[in-house]
Amino acid sequence: MPKIDDVYDESWEYTLHIPHDPIAVTVCRQTLRLVLAAHGLAHLTELAELLATELIGNAVRHTKGPAALSVHRSGGTLRICAWDADPTPPAPPPPALALALAPDVDAEQGRGLALVRTWADGWGWHPLASGRDTRKGKYVWCELGAA
Repeated sequence: MPKIDDVYDESWEYTLHIPHDPIAVTVCRQTLRLVLAAHGLAHLTELAELLATELIGNAVRHTKGPAALSVHRSGGTLRICAWDADPTPPAPPPPALALALAPDVDAEQGRGLALVRTWADGWGWHPLASGRDTRKGKYVWCELGAA
């Protein structure tokens, strides 16, 4: 199986701007699948889709404005970012131990960032509202390395 840094030496980035609409999450997931396949990274699709769905799903569910999904490859790292216009920090994910001891298998929400923390090689967020970037809000991101 090729590694992420064996496929292309170049860096690339795609950004998909979406309206505040629940169907946009599906559009993001399908677009991500196409981008990864086009760059020979289909082996990352399942995990990348899960992480992107959690990030962009939170942006759509917990904010009122537009959002964007960004996928960036540089070196051996794939970074998935969700932007939304709300500068409020994301709620911290529950501790992994709490999820393991008392999982709510019927819960439809509340575990997204815990999944991201568990499966991504790194994750975080940062606010936007300064400098030359005219957008306000925040980016929530996660990274996958060569596997």
